[in-house]
Amino acid sequence: MSEHKNVVKSNSKITKKDFKKVFLRNIFGLQWGWNYEKMQGLGYCYVIMPILRLLYGNNPEKLTKAMQVELGFFNTSQPMSNLIIGTGIALHEEVGIDKGEDAIVGLKSGLMGPFAGIGDTIFITIYRALVFSIAAYLALDGQVVPAMAIPIICGLLIIGVRWKFLFLAYDQGSKLASGLGSQLKRITEAASIVGLTVIGALVASVVNAPIGITLGAGEVAFSLQEMLDRILPRLLPLLLVLLSYWLLGKKKMTTTKLIIVLMILGIGIGVFNWWLS
Repeated sequence: MSEHKNVVKSNSKITKKDFKKVFLRNIFGLQWGWNYEKMQGLGYCYVIMPILRLLYGNNPEKLTKAMQVELGFFNTSQPMSNLIIGTGIALHEEVGIDKGEDAIVGLKSGLMGPFAGIGDTIFITIYRALVFSIAAYLALDGQVVPAMAIPIICGLLIIGVRWKFLFLAYDQGSKLASGLGSQLKRITEAASIVGLTVIGALVASVVNAPIGITLGAGEVAFSLQEMLDRILPRLLPLLLVLLSYWLLGKKKMTTTKLIIVLMILGIGIGVFNWWLS
């Protein structure tokens, strides 16, 4: 196959071979280097690196800047990550890192939260419950080959869906960058708002910091936690998250140190509650 026939678009330097590199890196390498500070950030940069080298290889400054942007925080459901990666590739190609930095960061931040919820529900909860339940019943019935074949076939189908996701997102991302260039700032702001909304919801639903202190005199007693919930529900989780963000803004503070601080704080509050009881 000639190089011309192998290109994704007639005016593009990116070929299907480049997309295959990105796709394989996404399957095997997105979780590489996972850590509590950037989570999948290092893996995301590794996945998209072939495209960055292709587009910015002749300009070391732009390549360095693009790598710094893509090394930022990232965490989503792995099957859905292809949609974000494809959109990011299109923005790098159509807009470039200089003009499109805010859009790339904003779209990643805005999409990874909602896509994580959708992907985990479809590809983990529903998929595993259905496929492996059917396979387990077949295995209990003595049908070993169908029990082994069903998860393999369904896994290959998901890989095919993820391959289609990559091109779908790239195509739509190209239209977004070229057709909505004047509105790109608004779209970036909207994506950032979505991301902040998701973070706010996670603070209220995931972070838990109860106080087991009961105050009173004589026969009259009331729970401090219940009183705080009546004034402003989930106040303590919010304060805990704000404290964490404030500490991370300090020069020598790292996520590892923050985890240790929160552990000491939690143990201290627990001992204090135990002492009062």
